[in-house]
Amino acid sequence: MKKIQWLGGLALLLFLGGCISVNRPWKTVEKLPLENIQLPEGFQIELFAEGVVNARSMAWGEKGTLFVGTRSEGKVYALEDQNEDGRPDKMHVLASDLVMPNGVAFYKGDLYIAGVDRIWLLKNIEERLDNPPALEVVTDAFPNKKWHGWKYIRFGPDQKLYIPVGAPCNVCEEENPQFASIMRMNPDGSDLEVFASGIRNSVGFDWHPQTSELWFTNNGRDMLGDDVPSDELNRAHQKDLHFGFPYCHQGDVLDPKFGKDQSCEAFEAPVQKLGAHVAALGMKFYEGSMFPTAYQSSVLIAEHGSWNRKEPSGYRITRVPIDKNQSQGYEVFAEGWLKDGVAWGRPVDILEMRDGSILVSDDHADVIYRISYNK
Repeated sequence: MKKIQWLGGLALLLFLGGCISVNRPWKTVEKLPLENIQLPEGFQIELFAEGVVNARSMAWGEKGTLFVGTRSEGKVYALEDQNEDGRPDKMHVLASDLVMPNGVAFYKGDLYIAGVDRIWLLKNIEERLDNPPALEVVTDAFPNKKWHGWKYIRFGPDQKLYIPVGAPCNVCEEENPQFASIMRMNPDGSDLEVFASGIRNSVGFDWHPQTSELWFTNNGRDMLGDDVPSDELNRAHQKDLHFGFPYCHQGDVLDPKFGKDQSCEAFEAPVQKLGAHVAALGMKFYEGSMFPTAYQSSVLIAEHGSWNRKEPSGYRITRVPIDKNQSQGYEVFAEGWLKDGVAWGRPVDILEMRDGSILVSDDHADVIYRISYNK
């Protein structure tokens, strides 16, 4: 039993990036080689903001402030465009020393911040960027497990805040129904409920611009080899759907332990398999007018990149065209952060700008990129 516990602790340290060395395919670079990023014809990439250490999830304020959460840094930033030239020229640190404040969401003047076991609130924040108010706890009703404990949050069309709770393991069956789910609640923290289950770890979601249905990415389990299972793009067209974890992976692979006496047909299948271990995180339906018409209602996905695959995968942005809730393919939109097996950047989240260009956060290069299109 002690040996099993020790191995479990080792796995957790490796997963959380502890002090034990592991062969990760990335390194620090001083100058970012943006010329290596390959995009479709007509698209360009440039730096939008630098020095945003561990930049993760992003959200817009009503007055154009860009809010950015972090995972390992423990800070929440606000990027302000004071001279109104379309670029941030001042960065504020709104909060520090928080536990994995990955998720940020803006609602009616207030900034919501997701920690591991709680949601905080900064009231009337765009009026107080230089002197942020004290954090208020909206709710602390979530488990305090750090494994898959970082959260992406966003308000849905129903004015409820959606919050994923990842599985506290690589693969396991937990009694607490909050684990491996996407939950939702009212802005004041009331009526907290599970919206969808069987979701190992979602760190990005959006709503279809026509149907208002929730779509989300999901990270597949590890330790079944380099090529199985795939990460997923999923559609939750109604409440109380189950997406398979821990019994079925990628819609058609039964788990060798938990899948006994189960059938994958009993669960929701993904709209699109995204490849094994690509670490699909932020996703957005493109709704702007800058990109070509073919991009309308396409899903753009930030693939953060594998951490233990023999040949690294991910480290790119992919596109899934959607028609009548069906995938019309899966293709690379932007790549080049991985060169000769080594990554100099890791895309995390995607956010559309008012002009139709998109922002991409990178928690390894500590920057935010802007991708635009010229006809």
